[in-house]
Amino acid sequence: MASVNKRSVMTLFSGATCPFSHRVRFVLAEKGIQAEIHTVDDDAIPEDLMELNPYGGVPTLVDRDLCLYESKIIIEYLDERFPHPPLMPVDPVTRAKARLVQYRIERDWYGLMQQLESGAAEAPERVAQSLREELTAADELFAQDEWFMSEERTVMDVALAPLLWRLPRLGADPGDAAPALQAYSERLFDLEVFRNSLTESERTMRG
Repeated sequence: MASVNKRSVMTLFSGATCPFSHRVRFVLAEKGIQAEIHTVDDDAIPEDLMELNPYGGVPTLVDRDLCLYESKIIIEYLDERFPHPPLMPVDPVTRAKARLVQYRIERDWYGLMQQLESGAAEAPERVAQSLREELTAADELFAQDEWFMSEERTVMDVALAPLLWRLPRLGADPGDAAPALQAYSERLFDLEVFRNSLTESERTMRG
């Protein structure tokens, strides 16, 4: 842990196309947090990252003598340390519901996305179709409020943004079949803070 103490500036080890890293970068941009971002190549994990994170993965955040990994842990830490604008609801019931929605987003939609991104899907067209159908079925949820199930941006939007950005590349964009989702995505992607969270590799995903 000696290498942690040497870092006087908040540092994020991030993957150029990693959706979980993208979530953390979105939060940094949303809150205007200054941090050094080190892009990590999956084929050349730096030694200092291996010392900081026993799994050698991204995202990994170093803040003074603290080292955190796993995107949800990092995001909740950043939200508590930099409370404006808040991304987690204040009351425990709504906060628990937001965590449950994040869990379902990751389990249901991220699970399908990761199958497509990893090349592990035996029938990728069928997996892409499943993702399209699930998002289309959820379209009415995107029509309820300006942001996902809320009038303010929350961790639920942070979880959704990287997934939705990648849909065309995955062949899973429902397009006009989900008009509320399409309008919501456009609102997200038009945000300056969202655009600032993108790496060059991510920008090319949608031309």
